[in-house]
Amino acid sequence: MDFEAWEPVYESILADFGFGRGADRRARDVLADLVAPFDTARVDFDGADVAIAGAAPSLEAEADAAAAADAVVAASSAADRLQSAGVGVDYLVTDFDGAPERAAPLAEQGVTVVAHAHGDNVPAVERYVPELPSGRVLPTTQAAPAGPVENFGGFTDGDRAAFFADHFGADRLKFVGWEFEDPNVDGMKARKLAWAERLLYWLERRRNERFGLLDGRRAGIDTDPLPVDG
Repeated sequence: MDFEAWEPVYESILADFGFGRGADRRARDVLADLVAPFDTARVDFDGADVAIAGAAPSLEAEADAAAAADAVVAASSAADRLQSAGVGVDYLVTDFDGAPERAAPLAEQGVTVVAHAHGDNVPAVERYVPELPSGRVLPTTQAAPAGPVENFGGFTDGDRAAFFADHFGADRLKFVGWEFEDPNVDGMKARKLAWAERLLYWLERRRNERFGLLDGRRAGIDTDPLPVDG
């Protein structure tokens, strides 16, 4: 995913939530000042089955499926939970919303942290990114990439994990610990989950792949904000 392809969808997200580009750019620049460039040549999913782990209650029950994958990319607190279940994690994708204090210990164990900055998480970025060991931080933004900060597509931790694996050549994406309808989340989180579903639908079309977690749901997905070419 390059920014030219991502930008129209990003604009739809901004319009839907009333977010501004300026705040995302400022957050990106704060993150850029805290990290060194990451050698993305170290990331290679070519030909691999990659587990994309979400933090739904079903995660532990599906841990064996994650363990069977060639690599595991975990969203937020899913990384720590999988480690506790005995499943190794290769990448943690986080905006420091869920269990942010666990990012540094995981990085010290060898997990690469795909650290994301957006308009309203600057205090968390400033608090937790400096704790991460050098060479273990791949910085990302949802705005235009700049300096050491990359943009691989995606909006929430979970769907960004999928876009990240796609960008680096994953042959097949396997989703574990995912749930789009959670009665315990607030309205904002529910809207973000709706966007995660929408973005994964877009991604499966771009990849010409069918994601099992979307089976039975595709007809109900609002695709209007997505590019007409899929």
